[in-house]
Amino acid sequence: MLKHTRKGNWMEIITPKRWAGKTIKDIFRKDWEVPKKLTHIFRMENKILVNGNKAIWSSPLNLGDKVLIKLFEEESLNNTHAFFYDVQVLFEDDHVIVFNKPPFMNTHPNDDTDKDTLLNAAQFYLQSKGEKATIRQVHRLDRDTTGAILFAKHALAGAILDRMLEKHEIKRTYIAIVQGHLRKKKGTIHEPIGRDRHHPTRRRVSPTGQEAITHYQLIKEENSNSYVKCLLETGRTHQIRVHLSHIGHPLLGDILYGGKPLLKRQALHAAKLECIHPITGEEIICYAPFIDNPPIFRSIDIYTI
Repeated sequence: MLKHTRKGNWMEIITPKRWAGKTIKDIFRKDWEVPKKLTHIFRMENKILVNGNKAIWSSPLNLGDKVLIKLFEEESLNNTHAFFYDVQVLFEDDHVIVFNKPPFMNTHPNDDTDKDTLLNAAQFYLQSKGEKATIRQVHRLDRDTTGAILFAKHALAGAILDRMLEKHEIKRTYIAIVQGHLRKKKGTIHEPIGRDRHHPTRRRVSPTGQEAITHYQLIKEENSNSYVKCLLETGRTHQIRVHLSHIGHPLLGDILYGGKPLLKRQALHAAKLECIHPITGEEIICYAPFIDNPPIFRSIDIYTI
């Protein structure tokens, strides 16, 4: 784990053994894989000091060198309107935050009139704590899907997490209730997903679509429905909903993909999120309790999935 201390707008790191002999350039390019544009900003704006002096990016660090990285400066807030909503926080530190998203709320604004989204609520949450930063979503959940969703609190963490998402290093486990009983109790759906040209928002399995991989496993059967654990290897729009409908088991309540309208929303919950912390390297595991009232998911222990 990379130990660090926050000092005002700066993060202080005492160079550990694994950094000794590496340059700042090596750490940004190889360890953190930071995009060139953001790396250029850190370099040109002198946002890194070594032992109190402007960093020489090509000079190797010595064990015990004091590295300061300017991460927490006040940002001019974007046009995201702050909106109060008491969202449950599952994990938070100076770099990242994980919320338990409620149902019937978009992850982010889709137009200028969309001001009651999770991103707006997250912005309000930070401002209420006196943090003048622009929060960044790392991934998204559908409007009616609940559960764990990850945000970055500064640009460096956001860039590292974006790269981790692309490399499938952020593990997301969902619980769904589907119609019918699965013929195979465990399996993988590897079918490409693209837009449905006959509907503005619907997706479908299409040979010309993007690669999409969903792993699933039966948890239990209840009457004519099945509780299913799903693990995403890719993150296509509506992926779980499309894939389970494709094999003949639409989600309960998911009218768009053939589900019976027995619930007010599709029965899908992001129950668990796992990743390596973008800065410290420690393992983050978040479990998101069910928050529907009345409950949708019954007799399921999320801590055992």
